[in-house]
Amino acid sequence: MSSVKAIINVQPVFYVLSESSLRLFSHVLSPNHQTTVATKQPLIYFFSYDDEASGERKTVKAEKSATYVKLNDKQTIFKYECNFKIPKGFGNIGGILMQNVHHKDTYIKNIVLHDATHKVKLTCESWIHTIHENTNERIFFSNEQSYLKWNTPAGLRSLREKDLESLRGNGKGQRKSFETIYDYDMYNDLDDLDSTGSVLARLVLGGSDHPYPRRCRTGRPMTQDWESRTTLPFYVRRDEEFSDTEAVTYGTNQSYRYVHRLVPSLDDLSTDMNNGFSSFSDIELLYDKCVEIIDSGNGGPSVLRRLLKDLLVIRKSGKEIAEKRKDDKVSFSSYDDDEFCRQTLAGINPYSIQLVTDAFERVNKEWPLMSKLDDPEVYGPPESAITKEIIQQEIGKLGIEDIMTLEEALERKKLFMLDYHDMLIPYVNKVRELQGTTLYGSRTLMFLTSDGILKPLAIELTRPPNNTEKTPWKRVYTPCSGATTEAWLWKLAKAHVLAHDSCHHKLVSHWWVPFFLPELRTHCVTEPYMIATHRCLSKMHPVHRLLFPHFRYTMQNNALARRGLINAGGMIESTFALGKYSVELASDAYKHWRFDHEALPKDLINRGMAVEDSSAPHGVKLAIEDYPFANDGLLLWDAIKEWATAYVNHYYPQAHLVKSDEELQAWWTEIRTVGHGDKKDEPWWPKLETQHDLIGVVTTIMWVASGRHSAVNFGQYTAGYTPNRPTNARTKMPNEDPTEDETKSFLKNHEQVQSAFLITILDILSTPSLDEEYSIKTEAGWEAEPTIKAVFQK
Repeated sequence: MSSVKAIINVQPVFYVLSESSLRLFSHVLSPNHQTTVATKQPLIYFFSYDDEASGERKTVKAEKSATYVKLNDKQTIFKYECNFKIPKGFGNIGGILMQNVHHKDTYIKNIVLHDATHKVKLTCESWIHTIHENTNERIFFSNEQSYLKWNTPAGLRSLREKDLESLRGNGKGQRKSFETIYDYDMYNDLDDLDSTGSVLARLVLGGSDHPYPRRCRTGRPMTQDWESRTTLPFYVRRDEEFSDTEAVTYGTNQSYRYVHRLVPSLDDLSTDMNNGFSSFSDIELLYDKCVEIIDSGNGGPSVLRRLLKDLLVIRKSGKEIAEKRKDDKVSFSSYDDDEFCRQTLAGINPYSIQLVTDAFERVNKEWPLMSKLDDPEVYGPPESAITKEIIQQEIGKLGIEDIMTLEEALERKKLFMLDYHDMLIPYVNKVRELQGTTLYGSRTLMFLTSDGILKPLAIELTRPPNNTEKTPWKRVYTPCSGATTEAWLWKLAKAHVLAHDSCHHKLVSHWWVPFFLPELRTHCVTEPYMIATHRCLSKMHPVHRLLFPHFRYTMQNNALARRGLINAGGMIESTFALGKYSVELASDAYKHWRFDHEALPKDLINRGMAVEDSSAPHGVKLAIEDYPFANDGLLLWDAIKEWATAYVNHYYPQAHLVKSDEELQAWWTEIRTVGHGDKKDEPWWPKLETQHDLIGVVTTIMWVASGRHSAVNFGQYTAGYTPNRPTNARTKMPNEDPTEDETKSFLKNHEQVQSAFLITILDILSTPSLDEEYSIKTEAGWEAEPTIKAVFQK
């Protein structure tokens, strides 16, 4: 018999762990023999799951009950100790079964078990619900080793399955705050009420009509076709919520309430919503001092001022939070032609630029430029107004060393493009019926000079036919400088393109590429990976432990986005050009989403921004050498892939182990057929049969959740400076409506309340958390395995 001391580390939450139940279980015993040790205040017992001949359970009383020891030196952790007498033959400790008999949830950081020669640290990092809400025990497995299902020690197999069952739930009922269940549902909770109490109905996203990834199910009561929004906050497992440090960084607990109050306040300021700036200096002043220039008339703007000022006080209260980035503003630099193009490569949306090629190559954007929309009577003629003559004329204005024909430019891969024509044209007439916004379809053509610098050649803006104007309107704008009408029209055209690019960033690159709408390809598509990982892969599974760090806070972010950002009347609809059609556009974009194109090299090749080249450092040769996103991204991609390759090959030394892994196959099937169920029949989904297949899948998921998200998220504060990245072009081009004054139209593109709102929100969202986790942090499960630890630290 040996003695073991247990140190329970509990995070303070205004009460102490005065009562708890703790049992240790062995992982070396047979399936029918599971020995446990239990502690329950005030007594601690050792239990054997083998009954005595009399039928009574064998028990051994612990030396003494668990007692409070101290608050650690940093005053952040309460420590409790208890001692056990472990019978001979108990074997190695495989994990912990725990109950919390206190009346409030308790956050367990870790439990350290050690005897005279051995020490085991079980990382919990989890909230334990009270037995007064749920009597089920929580299961925590040892971090010392990862196991596939087939090689799980006999004493842990039933607990492994029991733990997964507790996370899946039964798909019924409304989720309670103390639950730990992950399930799927459609985006059927984006409708909301306006200031008069009328329903602002929005589409249900998910299904054949409006395909979309699935979110975590909350089970709130249904109102017609929509899930009720009266139950707040939206269900998120408590372990997925922001840590205290993250909450301080974002000012989550208070700042989100301010943001949530600020959105409806825009309706109350209806008389001020159309107020533009009177001068460029006012825009500068708004950025530097946030709200001082907003009038205090009618009480409305003064409320806005108070909310924003309070929000800034909250953010500045943390000494370690980064200072306000006012010195980083880029002023009107994006209206400089070189900077306008540079931001397509190094700005917050580097995913849109693509190569223009000869039609014979049948890849990327082909010349001549043609729309693929299939109804000319609705969308206008498919031919672009950017002609060969316009291109050659603009190329001729460049340096003599760059003068060439269109054919030569295509052959030498010199022409690049931002194409928001087909994406936006179907929405132009609908958006123009909304107040305070307008829209065009756009194409922007750029030329790569011999110096490796992109120069704009032309911008085409298009309005399709409508009920009053049967003839479509198209206009091509070309670079022009000076104080001329043509120069102002060129700047205004660029402002419209920047607004289109902002919408693509928020609605496609980030939200569906968590947070805003460039989140479709990050936040939105990642949530199904996360749900499937919890439902299908045991915490002991090596792939669960590999992916888990990349999912941190994703579900909480997405729930907050549904609550106040992408919902009806939320931040996106209030400040971006598409208004109430924003999420519909995201659904349309998802129709073109492909998992196999999410890998960075494949994405670059698909857009013509790189070609395969085995002799190149990363296996691809870039079409533009100075492409910061790709230059840095490929370094990170290779590092992630190298790590994934060594990790997968360690746990799956033979290919048949991948194909025969029941949990892994269930995980991949659920991602494809449920989480992304609207895409389940697509032929491009990778198979999961070999180590190579698995390496590709997990590398892509880790890349999307880390490098890709960072590229479109942490630079968002620059978009808060509206002259640099307008989110809404509020007036038409002057030569579509000649009565508009060019300068006033430009200034009205930057509306006061929206600008103040954007500055605050985007700065918060782009600020890294104080407890941000970077790739240098080793997870507990990796530390325990020497081979994995060595690979990670390589």
